[in-house]
Amino acid sequence: MEKKDTCLVTGGAGFIGSHLCARLLKKGYRVVAVDNFLTGVRKNIEPLIANPDFILVEHDVIQPLTPSDYKSIGESISYIYHFASPASPEKYRKYSIQTLLVNSVGTYNMLELARLKKSRFLLASTSEIYGNPLEHPQKETYFGNVNTIGLRSCYDESKRFAEAITSEYVRTFGVKGRIIRIFNTFGPNMEKKDGRVVSNFITQALLGKDLTMYGDGNQTRSLCFVSDLIEGIILMMEKNGLDGEVVNLGNPDEMTIKEIGELIIKLTKSSSTIKSVKSKEKDDPDRRKPDIAKAIQLLNWKPVVSVSDGLVKTIEYFRSL
Repeated sequence: MEKKDTCLVTGGAGFIGSHLCARLLKKGYRVVAVDNFLTGVRKNIEPLIANPDFILVEHDVIQPLTPSDYKSIGESISYIYHFASPASPEKYRKYSIQTLLVNSVGTYNMLELARLKKSRFLLASTSEIYGNPLEHPQKETYFGNVNTIGLRSCYDESKRFAEAITSEYVRTFGVKGRIIRIFNTFGPNMEKKDGRVVSNFITQALLGKDLTMYGDGNQTRSLCFVSDLIEGIILMMEKNGLDGEVVNLGNPDEMTIKEIGELIIKLTKSSSTIKSVKSKEKDDPDRRKPDIAKAIQLLNWKPVVSVSDGLVKTIEYFRSL
C-alpha cells in the first residue's frame, strides 16, 4: 500500500485547527494533531479519533518534541501547519505569556522541526498584525499600526515576530515556508465564550438577551466562513513556488458590528435588541477588510459561502450545544 504523506497540525484541537485536520484526512493525508488543550477543545476532534490516519499528540510546542512524540509522529513529516496559539481576545489576555511564548519559542521549535525534516511549513498569522489600520483595505504590503505595549500586543506582536522568524528561516536555511494572514473567521467549533463578536452575539440572541455592543457599532469586520478559509489554507500549502510569500485570507465583504448583530437577530428570530454597553477598547480596530487580490492571483481562491449562509450553519451548531 502506498505510504501517505504526513501533515502535522499544531493547535489541531482548536477552532480552525480541528476543521483543517478533518479536511486533510478527507484529502487522504495522515494527520498528526499536536495540542496541549490550553484553549483547544477535545470535542472538536472526537469525530476524528476513530480514523486510523489520525494521531493525537498532547504536547505544548513551547517545549521541543520528545522522543516519545517523535515515535508517535513517525520519521517523515511532509507538511507542518503551525496554528498553535490562543486567538480570541479573551483567551490571549488570560494566557498572555503563553501566547507570547507559543508564537515565538513555539514557532522557532516548529521551524527547527521543518528544517530538520525538510518539511514544508505554513504559519497561521493574523490580520491583527495590521493593528488599527491606517490603510483600507489592508494589503500584504502594509506594515501596520500596532501598539507594542497595549492589551492586544501579546498576540499582535508575537505574531509579527512569528512572521519575522519564519521569513528568516526561508532566507537563511531555505525552509519551504509561507505565511497566511487570517481575517475574522467563524463557523462550527467556535467556543461560546471566546469573546469574539459572532459567538457573543449568537449566544446572547439564542438566550433572548441584549446583544452587547462596544461603542457605536460602526467599527467593521469582514467575516469569512471556516470552510472557505480551510480551502485557502490548503491551497497555500500545497502550491509550489510560494516560499516566503505572505497572503491575506478572508472575506472582503465588510460589515459594521451593528449590521452583524442585526443579521444574527433576524436569523435566530430572537427578541433580543442591541445595546451599547461601553466604549470600544482603545486598540480595537476601527475597520477590518482584506485586500485578497494576491490570493485570487496566486491561489485562484476567494470565499464562496455568504455571511448569511455561514451564520445559519453556525447558529445551528450553537443550538446543538
